Amino acid sequence: MRTGITNLPLHGGKAPYWLFEKMERLSREIMLFISSEFGPEEFLDRISDPLWFQALGCVLGFDWHSSGVTTTVCGALKEAARGLENDLGLYVAGGKGGTSRKTPSEIENASNREGRDFNNLVYASKIVAKVDSCALQDGYQLYHHSFFFTKNGKKWAVVQQGMNEQTKYARRYQWLSDKVGSFVCEPHNAISCDSTSEVLNLVAIDSNDARKTITEISSEKPQKLIKDLLKINTYLENSNTYPKRHDIRMSDIEIRRLSKIFESTYERKPENFEKLIFMPGVGPKTVRSLALISELIYSVPYSIKDPARFSFAHGGKDGIPYPVNKEIYNKSIDILHDALKESKIGRQDKINAIKRLALFYG
Repeated sequence: MRTGITNLPLHGGKAPYWLFEKMERLSREIMLFISSEFGPEEFLDRISDPLWFQALGCVLGFDWHSSGVTTTVCGALKEAARGLENDLGLYVAGGKGGTSRKTPSEIENASNREGRDFNNLVYASKIVAKVDSCALQDGYQLYHHSFFFTKNGKKWAVVQQGMNEQTKYARRYQWLSDKVGSFVCEPHNAISCDSTSEVLNLVAIDSNDARKTITEISSEKPQKLIKDLLKINTYLENSNTYPKRHDIRMSDIEIRRLSKIFESTYERKPENFEKLIFMPGVGPKTVRSLALISELIYSVPYSIKDPARFSFAHGGKDGIPYPVNKEIYNKSIDILHDALKESKIGRQDKINAIKRLALFYG
């Protein structure tokens, strides 16, 4: 099982309507096929695999390496699942931009429809976004968040994406509930990307002591924390070298706002790092400030290792590797649709035939 991070170049534009409509139709048949044959849990396993997700984007005819494959494929899957939740056994919430912020309410709507308590799913959606924006600061600003979950609420997967305007790359983060032993310690099971860099990585196992220290520091008096930050600023300005991970100055942060946040953490005294970053108002700059204090004042280092380590079915919308073949695309949709529509015996024959075909080409 591969779940983790993928780096993709930013491409402008969007999928043309005719292609997106076909992507939606084919997505529907693929989702129904997998859920019918293997169960909805299997679909979550696959959607959280960055290599399978990338292959799905290729099969659907989108750019094989474009950043848009994340938002467009997730959008197609969400539209494909709409109204078929009972047949699929799963829901798709969230999306790009403002739609991502509606994820909690969409999960709650599903909770009311199923008559189940999905508060744990709402929390999972929020904490995953907080982790990849605050605890893992790699230069990518999140702008897309899709949350997939089964009807019984026992399993979920997340596909979210951040953007780096300077490098012109987007990074996709994929999560699977089965692989999350802790939200704040090595939550990404495996990684796939083109490059790595020096980052503030507080979810690494090497950052265990730093997480504990940062949590303890957050319960200290705000005045002391501000005083420590001023010391760090003086140190950096008088230093001959500027490590990338220390590139923060008092001019970068609003003292009054930061002081209020420190007051809030001091009063509430979070019991662990996960509860700290989940607190309202605690964002990337707050976490970075506390991390710097832990390292330069208390000599407790944190990891700076980037956790990122390492399409030819129907063509692509930009003509790479070749223009989308509409005739073959329609035939693929029809084959999958007919296989599901026919009787149990007849359908199984076609399923077995597709399996044999996959083994032949494997």
